[in-house]
Amino acid sequence: MKKIPLLSFLLFASYSIYSQTQGVGINEDNPQQTLHLGSSNSTIRVDGLNEINNTYNLGSNNTYPLYVDHNGSLTLYNAASYNSNGLDFLNNNNINSTIIIPEGDNDGVESAEIFNFEVTVNRPSLVLVKYNLSFEVFEDQTEKKLTDNLARRVNTYFKLNSGTRKYSHASKCYTGSSLNDVAGILYNMSSSYIYIPTAGTHTIRMFAEVSSGLTSNIPNTGKATCLIVGRGYDSLMYIIN
Repeated sequence: MKKIPLLSFLLFASYSIYSQTQGVGINEDNPQQTLHLGSSNSTIRVDGLNEINNTYNLGSNNTYPLYVDHNGSLTLYNAASYNSNGLDFLNNNNINSTIIIPEGDNDGVESAEIFNFEVTVNRPSLVLVKYNLSFEVFEDQTEKKLTDNLARRVNTYFKLNSGTRKYSHASKCYTGSSLNDVAGILYNMSSSYIYIPTAGTHTIRMFAEVSSGLTSNIPNTGKATCLIVGRGYDSLMYIIN
């Protein structure tokens, strides 16, 4: 009678050692990882992630990416690295808010860096950036309305560090024909992935560009334009993947 518990113990110990050193196989006699599903149609079902039990699962019409949090737990929620979350993230104290095209400008285009922010990563990464940027267009810095019935194009985008590639373009055109025309705040909105190739701290820089064009492509015929950004309700969110 005493040999039965001993045999059971030895069998259990043998299984434990095998499991610790070789992993556990389900439909697999030679597991290659800690857990190895061997069937050609194997999968894992987690009821805590289904549409009934998880608020981030929106139902059967979609599939959802799975993430791992700092504890190693599986989750459907991917927390933003930064989210203005309903607050206005820009003000005239932290941005370059005004871009001017003088009358008779050579090419009728001016651009400037508006603001920047830093991200720190420990490996090559993708950063998803979403923004909503306000702007107004006038003839000059006195905020005189445009009345020449000619369009101005406003383009916004990001650059990474000192690179030249432009990410997350958004553009709108504005024109005015009389002092009775309605002026006001417009918005450029866009999102884009930015690839960060190396670990370290990197600067993501946002630019605004305003263009008046040239008359018949003749140099020095740019039209007086004043672009003011950031006086509306602006938002920014980015997620590091």
